[in-house]
Amino acid sequence: MKRRDFVRTAGGATAAVAASAGATGTVAAQEVQPDWPSGASSGNVGSYTDARGQDSVTISVGAGSDGLAFDPTLVWVDEGTTITWEWTGNGGDHNVQTVDDGGPASLDSGNPVGEEGYTYEYETSSEDAGITHYHCVPHTAVGMHGGIAVGEDVATVETGGANTGWPEDIAYVGVPLHAHWVGISAILGIGLTFVFTFYMLKYGESAHTGHGGAR
Repeated sequence: MKRRDFVRTAGGATAAVAASAGATGTVAAQEVQPDWPSGASSGNVGSYTDARGQDSVTISVGAGSDGLAFDPTLVWVDEGTTITWEWTGNGGDHNVQTVDDGGPASLDSGNPVGEEGYTYEYETSSEDAGITHYHCVPHTAVGMHGGIAVGEDVATVETGGANTGWPEDIAYVGVPLHAHWVGISAILGIGLTFVFTFYMLKYGESAHTGHGGAR
């Protein structure tokens, strides 16, 4: 086995493993979201959209398999954004209304309706800055809740990167992995790379290597 070949090959493989470990680390990057009230964040469907920078955004009323949800359930917008709630016609009669003491935005679409294509528009302003929790009055007990965050001056939390071990469901793509698992994986990968490189160069270099043949 040629020592120079071993060092060169192992070094290249080690760099590849290190790069892979670095790429894995990016999976754990954290995302900042508004600190939603529990009633809003537990709404049916539970989807979230960061619509900052957009002049308008549409929320479906009567979404989900049973027609008992707002989708997206949680939306972050700028001041001056027009939010349009559009009825799907599913799930019965719905309305949009801020819950009692639910936040600064006074959302109220009026009496519940079930007509497909019906819309309710609300243009946010500086008076709505913050987080507002709203619901569908007829279906509040079954989880038809939502939330809007307006402006930059809102309480936020980091999501997606704080994990103390293996995720609950490793099948989810992009799930964050704790840093020490990434480190352990990298060390094992580097060790196995050196062992593999050693044997490949010692026994795979030629038919005579390691068997007393000419060098």
